[in-house]
Amino acid sequence: MSSSQTDLNLLLENVEQLTKRYQAFQAQGLKLDMTRGKPSAQQLDLSNPIISILSNQDYLDSSGLDCRNYGGLSGISDAKELFSEYLEVELNETFVAGNSSLGLMHDLVARCMSHGSVDSAQAWAKEPVIKFLCPAPGYDRHFSISQHFGIEMITIKLLDNGDPDIDEIERLVAQDASIKGMWFVPKYGNPSGLSVSDAVVDRLAAMKCAAIDFKIIWDNAYHVHHLTADKVIIKDLLKACKQQGYDNRVFIIGSTSKISFAGAGVAALGASVGNIKWIEKHASIQMIGSDKINQLRHVRFFKNMDGIHQHMEKHASLLRPKFSAVDTILTENLSGKAIARWSKPKGGYFINLDLLDNCATKVVKMAGEAGVVLTAAGATFPYGNDPQDSNIRIAPSLPSLVEIQIAMEILSVCIELVTIQVLSSHTA
Repeated sequence: MSSSQTDLNLLLENVEQLTKRYQAFQAQGLKLDMTRGKPSAQQLDLSNPIISILSNQDYLDSSGLDCRNYGGLSGISDAKELFSEYLEVELNETFVAGNSSLGLMHDLVARCMSHGSVDSAQAWAKEPVIKFLCPAPGYDRHFSISQHFGIEMITIKLLDNGDPDIDEIERLVAQDASIKGMWFVPKYGNPSGLSVSDAVVDRLAAMKCAAIDFKIIWDNAYHVHHLTADKVIIKDLLKACKQQGYDNRVFIIGSTSKISFAGAGVAALGASVGNIKWIEKHASIQMIGSDKINQLRHVRFFKNMDGIHQHMEKHASLLRPKFSAVDTILTENLSGKAIARWSKPKGGYFINLDLLDNCATKVVKMAGEAGVVLTAAGATFPYGNDPQDSNIRIAPSLPSLVEIQIAMEILSVCIELVTIQVLSSHTA
């Protein structure tokens, strides 16, 4: 973010007052954790009936499968019906797994590395180099998977409207066969809170790739996580890919981790029939089946998509005041000073905060010393490297409303003090 419109002299008028406020916050010995998008205890309470919803006589799915026993590699029939609707794919394009969508994504990459995808001539690990496109700011755990497998990451700029730079993507994939994949959170993105446009979905589906086995991992983590009545709908990438003849290009990922229980929900994947058969082939070596009892619990609790939507309205009623508090306090303290801008998402779990260049690391450190622990600066970029050192992810879901209000007051003070420090060093 450019400092061309920032008035340093105006900021300096309040430096003494800001310093006193910061010292007062430090003296309180606060411990406020805003590092990750964790559901609050109140949100988790909404799903408590899942724990005891099955009686000791209720263990068969509608097909008669005994969920206590082996089997059901791609999920029980009832769960596949629910998640095919959730993922907006056909029943035979659905794979219902265990508790972790991150685990699903890790395994996709691991299998491609060790054996190659359904379209690959050989295992990716046998290639001289493998590269992934990484729209940023983005989800740090995507980048961690890439780094873990030695995949070279290429940062793609995320535009202000929520689209990745599709011109750059098309240019790169057309000329470089070592680019095998792309990560993306298409809806209410982490951390932008923004959503991809229909036009970009169409271009991702239609683009010509030098690598015949190019894959998009479409991490639709916030598919039903609306915060407002203006519910965003994104175009179906799998359908668009099939229309272009690239059926195997995309894997659509989802889970109930931020719907039911974080880390104890159900994860699922949508993909072409060919990709599903490829997954089943490799999964059959890894396991006989996932936790079918947990799948059955979730089906009994939610029943259908109407049940999920009604449940998510309860989540939204708990989250809305927290997101509103962040926006209100940042606006009261920082609006008009040309030192920060932040997103106002219609859904998801994060608020994206952009500061002047070279300020983010110092702000995160200073806030931490006053008791507000934020996601590490740079974490939302490949290799933890934010070239402008300007981006901070705010995760307001876990703390109480009062804690968020205090944290945002502290963050606002830190932003002003660090901005003064950075701009003063430029004029010295």
